[in-house]
Amino acid sequence: MRFTPASIALALVLTTVSSMGLSQRPDSQISPASVEWQKAGEAAREAGNLEGATDALESALAIDPRNRAAYVELAAVARAQGLQGKAIRLYREALLLDPTDVVALAGQGEAMVEKGAVARAKEVLTQAQGLCKGACAPVDKLAAAIQKGPPAVAMTSKDVVPAPKVAPTEQP
Repeated sequence: MRFTPASIALALVLTTVSSMGLSQRPDSQISPASVEWQKAGEAAREAGNLEGATDALESALAIDPRNRAAYVELAAVARAQGLQGKAIRLYREALLLDPTDVVALAGQGEAMVEKGAVARAKEVLTQAQGLCKGACAPVDKLAAAIQKGPPAVAMTSKDVVPAPKVAPTEQP
């Protein structure tokens, strides 16, 4: 009789924990609605509507945050907008879901080259080459980007940085 309340509580906990495992979907099943939003985002990016693509892809990720392809596509949109730091972060999110994704790895390396981090991009290239044994188009594209180097940044007259204003100091 002394153990009845404890055994009831333990049975309740075990029932709750075991039923939670039954209600979760496996990682390989992505929500169809998320895939539809991802396709809409890809179509918008290809049409040149980067804002619409961002909205659709963020909707896809809100529906199902395990949609790795949506992260990769959103990173491509960020690169097209000149946001290489954001693209690198989004590629990293995709790689957390699948560390063997060569497309995400190569895209991350290309964004690093565009940002000027060529040494880190070379490390990513080595990692991507280890994952892709044969000829892979993403790896070849990354190697070509590294060979080309970071884009040259030209300053225009609007970019001229004014000299700092120096206030005269008093001498003791």
